[in-house]
Amino acid sequence: MNDAAIVDLARNALLMAVTLAAPMLLVALVVGLLISIVQAVTQIQEQTLAFVPKLLAVAMVFLIGLPWMIQMAGKYTTELLRSIPALAR
Repeated sequence: MNDAAIVDLARNALLMAVTLAAPMLLVALVVGLLISIVQAVTQIQEQTLAFVPKLLAVAMVFLIGLPWMIQMAGKYTTELLRSIPALAR
């Protein structure tokens, strides 16, 4: 296994992790920003007011996107396992 193959494997793994995490992180960012704006306008500084909506939004995105995430992770794993013989050379 050469250095280029190792770098390629690491790059693909990181890209897959970012691809799977991005929708949930973006939803948490948008919901957190909206809650922060509402808190600033109403001057309500309650910690649970920011945490609970983000938790619910991320959970909803996770449940909605779970079939897609499983499909993507399955494709990546299948490609990785099929490439093992070529990597051993």
